[in-house]
Order: sequence, then structure tokens, then C-alpha cells
Amino acid sequence: MLQPQLHLRPLAAGMTSICQRALQVSAIRSYATKVQSGFKPSAAGNSPGSVSAATQTDLEPVLMRTYKPRTPGLRHLKRPINDHLWKGRPHLPLTFPKKGHGKGGRNNSGKITVRHRGGGVKRRIRTVDFHRWAPGPHLVERIEYDPGRSAHIALLTRQSNGQKSYIVAAEGMRAGDVVQSYRTGIPADLLKSMGGVVDPGILAAKTAWRGNCLPMHMIPVGTTVFNVGSRPKGGAVFCRSAGTYATIVSKEEETREDGTKVMTGQYVIVRLQSGEIRKVSKDACATIGIASNMMHQYRQLGKAGRSRLLNIRPTVRGLAMNAFEHPHGGGRGKSKGNVHPVSPWGRPAKGGYKTRKKSNINKWVVTPRVRTMGKRKDKKTA
Repeated sequence: MLQPQLHLRPLAAGMTSICQRALQVSAIRSYATKVQSGFKPSAAGNSPGSVSAATQTDLEPVLMRTYKPRTPGLRHLKRPINDHLWKGRPHLPLTFPKKGHGKGGRNNSGKITVRHRGGGVKRRIRTVDFHRWAPGPHLVERIEYDPGRSAHIALLTRQSNGQKSYIVAAEGMRAGDVVQSYRTGIPADLLKSMGGVVDPGILAAKTAWRGNCLPMHMIPVGTTVFNVGSRPKGGAVFCRSAGTYATIVSKEEETREDGTKVMTGQYVIVRLQSGEIRKVSKDACATIGIASNMMHQYRQLGKAGRSRLLNIRPTVRGLAMNAFEHPHGGGRGKSKGNVHPVSPWGRPAKGGYKTRKKSNINKWVVTPRVRTMGKRKDKKTA
């Protein structure tokens, strides 16, 4: 095939400038679509190079990172932008190796109790502090990725003795922040600054900061919290995954003659994201804020190999199986026998399946979450 001729003299004259420009372009070129300062130009149209010339109102935040389709696995890959994460190894004294990678979801008798498990890369379990009894200021050294959970974790250093610990990081927490825990009580210097009398407004203004751990009775109503506990001396049990949170709904309080509010009840009412409203002990712990890595649920792995690295094996549809393998299997053509969707063992699979007896009521649940049992919600009530 004939190719057009090149004019060599003009090319040779400007070769140095072209080479310099090519080196500059190659230095910033990457597979990822990355925009300066975490912003992308709006539909009005500014190039990434002219972001500084655009106004702040013309910019939209970039929450996910996509990649140029150089390979099939990169075409649909989508990840949250977490450039603030620590690039090195974890703090090894707070980790231990995870045993049993090759079990594949089997128990001690060799039976598969959890399906679709097997393989995966080697991991080390991070010892995360869900109790946070240590008082005093703690410095956030770095934010790390934890392969054992969806949320990120923060490495803390206690300023009084240099002891290190891991906690679940709050959304927006960065290295250099200072967090505290008030589970053991109000510090003497804080109580002295309030004049020796606990003022709920001043107390909340000085303690209810992102990342601080407080007992439930010290948190104002309407505050968003995560890592919520249920017992007075227990650790966090609710809202520990990425992007989860609960809301303080109400507390039993009475107002004294001097105008201060004192909590009289033993429980605090919280609302979970599922819509369930339940009560927890007033001395249970909770962390102010939202669990980090909020965009975790919007990620796209891009290829099956990344699922295998995460210890996830393929899932086969029951409709594609034989009749003896699944209740949906068998038949001529694509048919599941005109039956309601069930699990391989015949248990209804839509909307959850209640196994608790009606006489065995959960006394901690005030309002249970709404169960649709596979039915679509009415548009008027949704």
C-alpha cells in the first residue's frame, strides 16, 4: 500500500520541539482517565488541561475512575478514586495470616456450608479495634486498604504512649487528623472548661466530631453515626461496611430547672439504612460520621479473574441445571416449571425468608424493616 511522502526538511527543523512535546505527553499519559483535583469539565466543555481556567461552578466531581479499553478487562473496569490510600504494607504487628484459603467454604467435616467460595490471593487479617476504650487524642497516621472488609481502615497512634491500633475509617478522614474516644467518660480538662457542669450543647460541639467514638447518650439526636454497638461493654456490631450509617432518632430525656437535659431512659432509638428502627443501650459505642469508601457498591470488576482473586467462584443459574440438581432445572426449553423462585433446597428466595417464630419476638427491634417478599413496591407508597 502506498503511503504519502513526508517533507523531511521541515520535520528535521522542528524535530527537537516535537521530541520535547512527545516526552511531556508520555509523562502524563496513563490508562486511567484522571482529571486534576478530582474534578471533570462539565457539558459546557473545558479540556482537562484548562481546568484551572474554568470556574468552580462549571466543574462536576469525579467519583469513579474509568480506563481506556486497551484490553477487554479494562473496558468495563470502574473503581472509586482512592488516591489517599497508603501504598505500602500494613503495620505487621497488628496483622496475622489468614488460614484456610483452600477450604472453599467447607466446615470441619468437609461439607460445603458457603457456596461459591474458593481460591483467592493470600491475605493477612487486620486486627481492628471495635471497642475503642483507650482515651485521649490519637493521631491518624494513614488510611489503608483492608482486604478483609469493604470499608477502609485508619492506623492510629496514641499520643500519650505511642501505641498503635486500627479502626474503621470515617468518610473524609485523612492522615494528620486527631480523633478521640470518650467511652471511659468526660475528660477532666473538658469538664473544667465547661465550668464543672455538663452542658449538652457545649459537650456536643467539642466531642461530636468525625471519627470520635462516644457513648450513645452523649450523641445529639439526628446525628449520623456508624460502628454502632448494642451492649454497654461490647464493641461495634452495626454499620461497619463501606458507606453504611445509622441515625439517632430519639432519647428519653428530661429538662431540669436550669435548662439542662438529662437522659433518664436506658436505651437510645436508632434507625438503620434498611428502615429498621431498634433500641440500643445508652452506654453502647458509636462513631460519628459515615463508614469510608462510599462508592464501593458502584465498582465494576471488569472481568471474571478479579472475582476469582477475591475468593469468589462462578455462580450457575438454577434454570441452566438439570432437574435433579435444582428445583428450577429440567424441562424442555427455558422453563422453571411455573414455580416460585426457591433456593436449591426449596426455600423461598425472594424478599428473604423468615425463620423466627412469631412467639419469639425480638425485643430490641422497635419497627422491623419492610419485607416485600418479591413483590414490587407501589409507586405511590415508594
